[in-house]
Amino acid sequence: MTEEISVTFSELLLAPAIHKVINEVGYETPSPIQARSIPPLLEGRDLLGQAQTGTGKTAAFALPLLSLIDLKLKSPQILVLTPTRELALQVAEAMSTYARHLKGFQVLPIYGGQSMSQQLRQLHRGVQAVVGTPGRIQDHLRRGTLKLDQLRCVVLDEADEMLRMGFVDEVEQILKHTPPGRQMALFSATMPREVLQVARRHLQNPVEIQIKTKTSTVDTISQRYWQVKGMHKLDALTRILEAEDIEGMLVFVRTKTATVELSEKLESRGFSCAPLNGDMTQPMREKTVDRLKAGTLDIVVATDVAARGLDVKRISHVVNYDIPYDTESYVHRIGRTGRAGREGQAILFVAPRERRMLAAIERATRQPIKAMSLPSRKDISNRRVDQFKEQISEAMESQDLEFFEEFIDSYQHEHDVGFRRIAATLSYLMQKDKPLQPEGGEIEEVVEEREERQPRRNQDRNDQNQHLSSYRIEVGRTHGVEPKHIVGSITNEANLRSRDIGQIKINNDHSIVDLPEAMPPEVFRHLQKVWVCGQQLQISPAGESRNARPGKPPAFGKGGENRRFKPGGKKPPRSRRGPQ
Repeated sequence: MTEEISVTFSELLLAPAIHKVINEVGYETPSPIQARSIPPLLEGRDLLGQAQTGTGKTAAFALPLLSLIDLKLKSPQILVLTPTRELALQVAEAMSTYARHLKGFQVLPIYGGQSMSQQLRQLHRGVQAVVGTPGRIQDHLRRGTLKLDQLRCVVLDEADEMLRMGFVDEVEQILKHTPPGRQMALFSATMPREVLQVARRHLQNPVEIQIKTKTSTVDTISQRYWQVKGMHKLDALTRILEAEDIEGMLVFVRTKTATVELSEKLESRGFSCAPLNGDMTQPMREKTVDRLKAGTLDIVVATDVAARGLDVKRISHVVNYDIPYDTESYVHRIGRTGRAGREGQAILFVAPRERRMLAAIERATRQPIKAMSLPSRKDISNRRVDQFKEQISEAMESQDLEFFEEFIDSYQHEHDVGFRRIAATLSYLMQKDKPLQPEGGEIEEVVEEREERQPRRNQDRNDQNQHLSSYRIEVGRTHGVEPKHIVGSITNEANLRSRDIGQIKINNDHSIVDLPEAMPPEVFRHLQKVWVCGQQLQISPAGESRNARPGKPPAFGKGGENRRFKPGGKKPPRSRRGPQ
């Protein structure tokens, strides 16, 4: 393991178009894995990196490899292998963001369950980078629809996870299709023997990097996350501001532009707010911080770089409006609250596809982050009523009200109206711009725990009632298969959850697995071609002769349809009539 490297992104020899994106995003200091990986990858060296998810690995390989891309060449020059479709999409999206100033650059995510015709069209048009799962990449190689003769670098991301899911044989076969002189980078959270064997066979004199995470958080900081769903993040943040006791708040976003846009939107909703970013002059930044310290400003929307070293004791809340790219940034962000022994609140907004980063943050900080419900309309109403009462009491005690008392007496006399009616009317006039009873329908948020942590009871009941059928797959003990390999491949390729899979019985040359009987024909046909431990599943109903009507799926219910199992699609909500 090398010594700690202190370097800024401006010192790294990345392409100007990549530096432009880095400046726009607000990056300044690379994470340890980035600082150590970027220079050797720019030099064309092979690399073996050990680092946890959430340390910034994607940027560690994407930034240097994109800097070396030949935009005139419309053939794949970068191949990234990932264990799951979710990670493939995340990596492809990140590469697309980093390459937004590389004119003509195209990246294609490839994974099982996605439309093959769509992938073929995009490959025909030409792409410079391919990110995919081993099964579907191998499928394209067998078809001859993916050519790797112009490949410059292959990246194995989360290699130990690919091993766990039984993809090592597929990875080996894919690497045989790559040019002998290509560059290779392998990243893994752990280094089991099988991963090291792959590295020894395919990496040439690699630079070895090991990142040990030292992140931890302050005990005085209460951490919560909100699953982004059903409403815009701005509305969610507004609810939190309305309902919680907030002295000062720091809101983190990823870009300089976002600091200005979000600050303006919050100001238009009546909050005292200002942006803080690297484009502001030093005097402007100092003035903003001084206003926050003095209490004339309550909310600052900032980027990571602009908030470095910020020490304001009255910051009671830190909101990660945009989830950070690495765990170190998260720790630095929330460290702005909970100062001097005071209790602080850290809230993280997490989109569904960002759940992996949430898990990585929990592992790195060694602390659980609790799911939270947004304040309800009733909560906000109660809060506004309490604040209104406080305003009345404060004014009653501190102001000379003799003139207004005489005015009320006069009005009551002239109009013959009760004092209660007059007070109610004045209260209405005072609060009509910010009603004590917010308008609009009730939108209740439900705390949704992660499936692996606390499955919902109703979901469990549905799963228990789900009908399963037994299927034979042509991979067994002699092929080295384990239940985890079967579960990993089927869940990844057929858009199922592990809880949808029943009993697995492994025999010498085949296995029997219980799957939902309502699988539609297209999913069944797709699973027949899925590879596990070097063998195609060739799935068929258990007990059916292997020679009878080969490749024909069994009959499934009415019309053989069940949209829930659409390959690559989102799982729609269950029918109200009960489990299908």
